[in-house]
Amino acid sequence: MNAPLNPSFVRSLPPSRADRDHDGGGDGDGDEDTGGDVDIAAPHRHRTIWISDVHLGTAGCKADFLLDFLRWNDSETLYLVGDIIDGWQLKKGWTWRQSHNDVVQKILRKARKGTRVIYVPGNHDEFARGYVEHAFGGIDVVYESTHVTADGRRLLVTHGDLFDGVIRHAKWLAHLGDSLYTFALALNHWVNRARVRMGFPYWSLSQYLKHKVKNAVSFIADYEHALINEARRRGFDGVVCGHIHKAEIRMIDGILYCNDGDWVESLTALVEDQAGRLEIVEWKTMGPRDEIGASAADASALA
Repeated sequence: MNAPLNPSFVRSLPPSRADRDHDGGGDGDGDEDTGGDVDIAAPHRHRTIWISDVHLGTAGCKADFLLDFLRWNDSETLYLVGDIIDGWQLKKGWTWRQSHNDVVQKILRKARKGTRVIYVPGNHDEFARGYVEHAFGGIDVVYESTHVTADGRRLLVTHGDLFDGVIRHAKWLAHLGDSLYTFALALNHWVNRARVRMGFPYWSLSQYLKHKVKNAVSFIADYEHALINEARRRGFDGVVCGHIHKAEIRMIDGILYCNDGDWVESLTALVEDQAGRLEIVEWKTMGPRDEIGASAADASALA
């Protein structure tokens, strides 16, 4: 039996919460081994997964969705492409739910079980750049990384903030924009609560506004070309980034541009299969309420 899912990705229906927790042990992420008496489908296996812009520590973080994605997707290598923890927001106020802890524990558990986890910090978690070339809990912290796909393409992996003119030259304006963005996410929370009650799926108001504003569209184009030019200058076949919360894969002037999106609006990841094929996957459906509990089923409406 399968849960009704976004057609861009298919996964098996997870076991009930009681089944998942029946052994009472483990890491506290509710995803422990349950023994041979429960028929649990194996996670989907990728060669590589890239996620970014999770913004743990903020009200807008969709940690429940990310945790669900991580439970049902494994990979040989997992890239954390920046803004995993939102240091900017944590300085203003503390919003750290149990689901945020669970995401951290799940990533650490993957590292312990053999997944190579590479953390490339961004501007919101720039504090982690002070620990570059160190490893914590099996997670390697690096300034940037080079990924070679199964078909031999060399990709530059970077968060992308260093190619954002506002971040580089007017950081105060970036902080102002962050405050306005946080307000838009809060408004998005109430819009989606109403949508859920009317039977409509999750929809991102903030993402819609961002893509309709002419200046924002121009900024995104400039950002993409700055990254493409850097990749070309350094002899890469492409680039993987985050930062702007706009998931996309496309060729720009002969260079592959990949943005893995975010986990506050689009709820997306970039994945590579064993042949080297790259695709964006969305994760907007978590399964029936009676299987995973009301709190997770309503996650699309919770900021």
